[in-house]
Amino acid sequence: MKSTAILLLHCPDTMGIITELTRFITDNRGNIVDIDQYVDHQENMFFMRIEWDLSEFSIPRDKIQDILTTLYAVRYQMTFDLYFSDEPQRMAIFVSKMSHCLYDLLARYKAGEWNVQIPCILSNHEDLRDVAEQFSIPYHVWNIDKDHGNMPQVEQEQRELLAKEKISFVVLARYMQIISQNLIDDYPNRIINIHHSFLPAFVGAKPYHQAWERGVKIIGATSHYITQDLDAGPIIEQDVVRITHRDTPQSLVLKGRDLEKIVLARAVTKHIERKILTYHNKTIIFN
Repeated sequence: MKSTAILLLHCPDTMGIITELTRFITDNRGNIVDIDQYVDHQENMFFMRIEWDLSEFSIPRDKIQDILTTLYAVRYQMTFDLYFSDEPQRMAIFVSKMSHCLYDLLARYKAGEWNVQIPCILSNHEDLRDVAEQFSIPYHVWNIDKDHGNMPQVEQEQRELLAKEKISFVVLARYMQIISQNLIDDYPNRIINIHHSFLPAFVGAKPYHQAWERGVKIIGATSHYITQDLDAGPIIEQDVVRITHRDTPQSLVLKGRDLEKIVLARAVTKHIERKILTYHNKTIIFN
């Protein structure tokens, strides 16, 4: 596997940005392997993802960020993030009692689909410990009081574990608890949730029952980044399946579970591949 650098950036749209950056890379013997860009004409904002081979690149990797900052950040009012493909991210998974998303994530991980490490699974129930043990991943449980009175202590201990394990991002695989602002601040745009509806429709609890009561003809699933606003963070991936008047709330749940697995996996894939750029409450998803 070749070692590559990945640059994600946005700035006000102006002439010359692509030329400047591609020249910078090629002049320093970098071979560009992927480039994608988009201009939001309503906001007059330019977005780009560019990836290049580092095997003959003349600038040491620990100097690239400083040089990019010096050359372009102020000049173009540019905000950017730099990543390296040979530095795998460390993913923590939060679960409660439902296993379908967890099984799917771990199966893809075991099959080698993702360049990622999973050092821990966190839960508020013992139910899925056997799943974690099947994949030899440490499973940590915190019992949460019904009145949530111990929630601040639980989240503090969870945050300490995530820091100890050097977690890069978090996936909520049907974790049925509200995430605090402290944890969100630790991982801004790095906590991925799966919600079992086509947001912004049917937010909150029991969306399939809400959909059945409303008589909709499609149901969906949405994967998004967590923010302090419930089910309202930047959307990464969505999909739908058709239903009919013959469906019941129970059959909607069964159909929806298949959809949830697929949508969550797509979102995690895009995040691992560094193909998501967030701006305000939206995402730009590069191909």
